[in-house]
Amino acid sequence: MNLERIPFRKYPLIFLLRRCVDISDINVQINEQIRDKEVRVIGEDGEQLGLMSSEQALHLAEEAGLDLVKIAANAVPPVVKIIDFSKYRYEQRRREKEQKKKQNVIEVKEVRLTPNIDTNDLNTKVSAARKFLEKGNKVKVSLRFRGRELSRMGQSKYILDDIAESLGDVAQVDKPSKTEGRSLVMILSPKKK
Repeated sequence: MNLERIPFRKYPLIFLLRRCVDISDINVQINEQIRDKEVRVIGEDGEQLGLMSSEQALHLAEEAGLDLVKIAANAVPPVVKIIDFSKYRYEQRRREKEQKKKQNVIEVKEVRLTPNIDTNDLNTKVSAARKFLEKGNKVKVSLRFRGRELSRMGQSKYILDDIAESLGDVAQVDKPSKTEGRSLVMILSPKKK
């Protein structure tokens, strides 16, 4: 039994059950949900059918065995199209996936240090931060203090200044070093080319 071809007037319960499942995740009005007095109708081939009441447009959609979908709700009068709703929903999801692929997401990577770090360890942390910056990510450099180290917080700021200076060729300081709880934090972003 093909549910796509069953007219609403004969079997309303089957029709409503099918539609409830279909439109649960998309915020689009279809078929009987469209209650506007007058709508601009676009046919299944893309031709303009003109202005008519929503009942007439729904009748045309039922004759074609397709759905009536409100495409432009903010237009005056609203624009509806006679199409297969499942196909429309599939194409819409595919477009959203394409847009997500094209987005450039910038992550914030963190490099943690302590105030009594040795030179070689510092160089290792700087090279890790350099790799993150070259990939296009921002870097949060945090200098964490514990116990008695808290009394020398102001004197250890030079470590963050040294890191900013050594990464000056690939990075710029987004937010200069400031105190956040028990640590000094500085954020670096890659230089624009």
